[in-house]
Amino acid sequence: MDFSLGEKERALIEEIRQFAKEELPPDSVCQTLIDGECRDFQFEISIAKKLAQKGWLVMSWPREYGGRDASLWEQTVYEMEVGYWGIPGAWMGISGTQWVGPCLMLFGTEEQKKKYLPLIASGEPDGVWCTGYSEPNAGSDFANLQTRAARQGDEYIINGQKVWTSVAHRARWCWLAARTDPNAVKKHRGISIFIVDMKSPGVTVNPILNYYGRHHFNEVFFDNVRVPASNLVGEENRGWYHLMQALAFERRSTAPVTYGRFKRILEELVEYARNTEYEGRLLSQNPVVRGKLCDIAIELEVLKMFAYQIAWTISKGEIPVYQSSRNKVMSDEVMKKVALTGAEVLGIYSQVDPDSKWARLHGTIQGAYLGFPGQAIAAGTTEVEKSIIAQFRLGLPKSY
Repeated sequence: MDFSLGEKERALIEEIRQFAKEELPPDSVCQTLIDGECRDFQFEISIAKKLAQKGWLVMSWPREYGGRDASLWEQTVYEMEVGYWGIPGAWMGISGTQWVGPCLMLFGTEEQKKKYLPLIASGEPDGVWCTGYSEPNAGSDFANLQTRAARQGDEYIINGQKVWTSVAHRARWCWLAARTDPNAVKKHRGISIFIVDMKSPGVTVNPILNYYGRHHFNEVFFDNVRVPASNLVGEENRGWYHLMQALAFERRSTAPVTYGRFKRILEELVEYARNTEYEGRLLSQNPVVRGKLCDIAIELEVLKMFAYQIAWTISKGEIPVYQSSRNKVMSDEVMKKVALTGAEVLGIYSQVDPDSKWARLHGTIQGAYLGFPGQAIAAGTTEVEKSIIAQFRLGLPKSY
């Protein structure tokens, strides 16, 4: 494995950096770093369209679906720069480019591929997706989901509730997990995946504000929502196995973006320490502060290597199971360490709202501090991820 950047990758980095400087106002970058998405949806879509026009949005996809057949190595480099510059619109909702598209290529029908993949690749609003997984009684115990999809002729009738559904208020489509066989001997064997039009009659989206008062999450109700049978993805009652692949793709995507995002925040923390005095000397001269900033730098380099290694794994045609979980755990730990260290370095200023004149580092530390507990739950808790690593990397038996 040679992880050194070639001329093509270095040119791509420079092109993305120039794009960010020309297209993104400073406040947009800061908001994206804090919230994980742009607050201005129209601006986000305008950037998504430009990313699509440049061939970056889904660069590793086949040309027939709107990509440019780039390597996953190039895509990983691109994702790191997206994280660093806080470029909005890169994911087409919360999932379009990262796991819905790749999963449709794996087990979607030709009709589904031809319809939905070009929409995602276009950067248009109709290509924006949300993911309908979590429910009030189904989080880590995902197989306990209760949302029901009952076959009726050439349609499925869907009833149920999803919660913590990111960007459902913006999405045109939902990648939905629902129960199609309530009598299955094992709960995970009766689950299927559906594509649901969020404009369908019977779909209701209610906002949930996150820790820092932003509208990112939602609860979604499905009341006798009719979905064409042609919107079933993969085999009926085999959705669990497809979902495990989708989650592997999702967890893979956390590492490069987290690396870029927190590399930038670390750089700003270092600059703050260089120029801020405490008790008569610069923070950068404090050995405790220096040591903690170095710890973050080391972990970021490890995370970068993990991101490169998993790109290499996928390029060989392998599904990254434990590797994706490893990347997710490391990403969460980096975010936590940046948040806690940043709070110590900034002191009381770390508690100030981003919009305040007293905010330091644009309020990114407050955002990270309030966000890291939830990040360690999203897409699988740290405990679940470590259980996967224990089983698939160490060969240990299940603990349940």
